[in-house]
Amino acid sequence: MAWLHMHYHSETLRMPVPMEVLLPQHVAGGSREVKDPGPYQTLYLLHGMSDNHTAWMRRTSIERYVEGLPLAVVMPAGHLGFYTDMAKGRDYFQFLTEELPSLCERQFRLSSSREDRFIAGLSMGGYGAMKAGLLAADKYRAAASFSGALDVAFMYNRISPSLASEIFGDKESVQGSVNDLFTAAQNLSQSEQPRPDLYMWCGTEDFLYDSNVRFRDHARALGLPLTYEEGPGDHEWKYWDTCIERVLQWLPLRKSNVD
Repeated sequence: MAWLHMHYHSETLRMPVPMEVLLPQHVAGGSREVKDPGPYQTLYLLHGMSDNHTAWMRRTSIERYVEGLPLAVVMPAGHLGFYTDMAKGRDYFQFLTEELPSLCERQFRLSSSREDRFIAGLSMGGYGAMKAGLLAADKYRAAASFSGALDVAFMYNRISPSLASEIFGDKESVQGSVNDLFTAAQNLSQSEQPRPDLYMWCGTEDFLYDSNVRFRDHARALGLPLTYEEGPGDHEWKYWDTCIERVLQWLPLRKSNVD
């Protein structure tokens, strides 16, 4: 794999933004010819509130897990925007679902097909990934959440009042808003939009466990295609390292004949 550190100016966020990118690498030595199987499928992998775009590379074996796969992994900086178009701030959801894929597909040999785009994340990133899957279902084949902060009404009381207000607006208006994943799931189930495959994992000792169970039951009641797993664990990287390996096995990845 090739590991790229990328910095560019985001027109949507109106500031410089970094990201980490893993790309399949094909090197021909001497007279040997290596066929490039691109354009590649892409996994957009999102960090949580306590981390940044480098966290997946620093805290997991993601590079080793994707070795030999015809899959690119894009790990963008989401800062503290909860991957939303903030009430008082920057448009992180537009950045994530519109600008970022467009930019990456122009810069690298990435497929622009919905069937080849996947998104996943942990905690705040789990929320962002699930939101992208539900609200931009025409752009993502699958979305995965690990210990996701899926209930914004619950999370509103877990973060500082000033930050919560900047991200989501008034507390009273959160439920039923565009940021409410329970409403997003219901709206998708009643629409003609394609249904992305959804995956959830949460540790049974995680402070977000009850929220994840509520969302699991809600999505299942709506008939959305959800794979749910849980196990002993709390809000720690050693569990998310296992999660990303499991999700790579779950995703509908093309087979590779790369050495």
